[in-house]
Amino acid sequence: MIATGSGRSSGIKLLALGLVVGILIGFGLGWYLKPTPQTTTTFIKFTLDWAYQGPQAPFLVALYKGFFAEEGLSVSIDRGYGSAKVISDVAAGLFDIGFGDINSLIEFKSRNPDAKVKAVAIIHVASPLSIVTLKGRGIEVPKDLEGKRLGAPAGDAARRVFPAYANVTGIDLSKVTWVTMDVPLREPMLVRGDVDAVSGFYYTVVLNLLALNISKEDIKVFKYSEYLPLVGNGIVVNEDFLKKNPEAVRKFLRAVIKGIKYSIANPDEAISILLQRDPTLNKDVEKQRLLMALEIINVKGITDKYGFGYVDPSVIEKNIDVIVRTFGLERRPSLSEIVDFNYLPPLDFRLP
Repeated sequence: MIATGSGRSSGIKLLALGLVVGILIGFGLGWYLKPTPQTTTTFIKFTLDWAYQGPQAPFLVALYKGFFAEEGLSVSIDRGYGSAKVISDVAAGLFDIGFGDINSLIEFKSRNPDAKVKAVAIIHVASPLSIVTLKGRGIEVPKDLEGKRLGAPAGDAARRVFPAYANVTGIDLSKVTWVTMDVPLREPMLVRGDVDAVSGFYYTVVLNLLALNISKEDIKVFKYSEYLPLVGNGIVVNEDFLKKNPEAVRKFLRAVIKGIKYSIANPDEAISILLQRDPTLNKDVEKQRLLMALEIINVKGITDKYGFGYVDPSVIEKNIDVIVRTFGLERRPSLSEIVDFNYLPPLDFRLP
């Protein structure tokens, strides 16, 4: 049967419509199958200085609030076993980045000049190292520590730096007796009178004493930072990792500073986030511990001038001199061996 004119016309229209649909589908598939730009994720192994407690909350805030993820970082956070151990662990490559003691870093680099570790930010711009005693122990000024028994674990940082504190406060070291105990026994022995004073991070000792029902008014704290140009913990980085991933380190510092700022503005939420990692913690105690730690992170006259993560390099130079002299180190590490502030974000980002 022969097709009519109208039939041929309908067939042509259908063919044209099919071609248009085919072209549109082709464009659609081409757009759909077009490769999309891939974001690069950098994986970072990070270690804290100690257990999951209030002072460590800002780092967990950066993790759980997504500040690391926003920077394209996948960060694992492990608890630490001492701020001095962080230095050797990061140097050995067990962790890429850590939260460790700058004074321990100075000593470590003096003894191990080829060690692959340095600081890229100072978080504790004032040192938490302190001597803590109780009223009624006859200790009103540092000099009164002569003839007294001081207690601390063998590797306690405040105990190790005590000779520098004694030097500037006129304490005769030969007249001080040290009593060594395990960490959990430090505050109970002070309360019982087995020792007259103890050394340690002041916010740790004070909170532990409060937990033992000691009144805050009965606690006396002698902070090393009132006499010595000492900083505390900072962000330390394995130098091989730093060389390969400089931008990741910059992003890490941005996220940490966001975490600090958020914790200052929202301390209750910061502690709630901390409890996600360890639900057994006492919320009220850890909030107090966080607020006390923030006192040496956000310091008037320093942080409001330089922003978080930075101190005047002259302070670090003096800090190096104190540690070299205190430990009788044969080699004085240079400032560039200890810290490099070039990875910090701009000042306007760092300011509180």
